Amino acid sequence: MLLISCPWCGPREETEFGYGGQAHVAYPANQDEISDAEWAQYLFFRDNPKGLFAERWVHSAGCRRWFNAVRDTVSNEFLRIYKPGETP
Repeated sequence: MLLISCPWCGPREETEFGYGGQAHVAYPANQDEISDAEWAQYLFFRDNPKGLFAERWVHSAGCRRWFNAVRDTVSNEFLRIYKPGETP
């Protein structure tokens, strides 16, 4: 079992958390003007690297706050955990 360290609550078991996908994906500023293909690109296409990856997580069974993490997708090691708005 993985231990994930919530920035507000500290280390907890992974079962308390929910995965939220890739971090730092900017919402389209002109969503009324983009094509269906561009909207689909924003909604469904994400990076899937082998190695370091910035992700969003939510402490769903705890404080219910969202945070970001840099995780190595090969070893599942969390290298950095930071609050929204902070730099990775």
